[in-house]
Amino acid sequence: MSKFFTRERFGHPQVFAGILLLIFLAQCVWLASKKQPQMPDWEQMARIHWGLHLWGKPAFTNAHAALHTGPPGDLQSSLRLDKDHSALWFLTASAPFVLCPNANLEKCIESHLYLAMVPNMVFALLLGASLWYVARRLYGNIGGYIALTFYCFSPKIILSSAMWFSPPEMGAAWGAFGAIFTAIAVSHTLYAPREVVLWNWRRILLLGLSFALAAGSQYSLIVLVPIALLFMFYLAPMRKQAALAIWVCACAVACVLLFAAYGFHASQFFDAIHKADFLGLIWQAFTVVDAYTALLRHLAELGPAVLAPLPVVLIVYVLWRRARYFGNTTPLLVAVFLLILSIGSPHYPGFGFGLMAVPFLFVFISGVIADMLETENRMIVLSAIGVVLLAGAICNVWQLAHPG
Repeated sequence: MSKFFTRERFGHPQVFAGILLLIFLAQCVWLASKKQPQMPDWEQMARIHWGLHLWGKPAFTNAHAALHTGPPGDLQSSLRLDKDHSALWFLTASAPFVLCPNANLEKCIESHLYLAMVPNMVFALLLGASLWYVARRLYGNIGGYIALTFYCFSPKIILSSAMWFSPPEMGAAWGAFGAIFTAIAVSHTLYAPREVVLWNWRRILLLGLSFALAAGSQYSLIVLVPIALLFMFYLAPMRKQAALAIWVCACAVACVLLFAAYGFHASQFFDAIHKADFLGLIWQAFTVVDAYTALLRHLAELGPAVLAPLPVVLIVYVLWRRARYFGNTTPLLVAVFLLILSIGSPHYPGFGFGLMAVPFLFVFISGVIADMLETENRMIVLSAIGVVLLAGAICNVWQLAHPG
């Protein structure tokens, strides 16, 4: 235990990151408390009840009677045949109510509906911690601080974490982020003089969990699974067989987790897979101006702290050869890829793709800024980014005080 709680693991950087995450959580809780549901959120209630039904709780059939009125008649059947989410999505959404006694389950849900936001906020905190860890490993403490500050004061992230008129997608975002960077982390260990597959069992489980969360929370994110393998092949060209073995094991872990979400009922599992929409691209959307307008609105929701440095960072990346290395290029490529998919998916999956791209953008921006801070113009860059981050935080807090 004494070796675990060391200064290297829990020093000043970890404390500062923890404070930022607590501030982020406070903003999410504040915004969630300001939500005024004048009428029940039927989609959220249906997610909870259908998830409890999967947990084996007798809540789904009596949901409408307890609430005096109900959602559209085909909503329940549409959830059973959901083409965008697996059972895992509903299980996580209803997890806070599993311990409620069956006798007053309906009253418990109606009285404590705010608990439905807890899993989403937990995933948001885990994503923030993962973002800080990755950026810090890539760019040092300053890179980690910049990326996490972007994250903690981003209106887009806070709105999604507090489920402010948005579905619970932070689990998918954490899974998507973990799928790419865990695959990269595994690749860096493939040259170790040990039995690769056995030595990496923890990372294999983490990679499998990332695949399951990403694809299970949004089927279309399965596109990141082969992309993770491509990164592994690129980073370990001499150990492709080992990389493939680890990737296959991680995919097997993900399949087992998704299979478990259906109670290990093969018929339900394969029926869901058969009806799933794994991409949903509409190629005509790339020729519609509104699709690009929606993308611009999505980027505007990231906040001024991101919009101000983003054009400068892109110019620096293109013109400055030093900034064009794997650690900066990877998050940019993944973010651009996801944003392109969001353009081609004008309906629900597209919103998910846009959100998944945000953490990768934060990593990219913080990486280029960290490189600029290593030049002789360090003080100028540090002052500029400090002003931008402070102004963005103030603007975000002001918006939180006036939620619309």
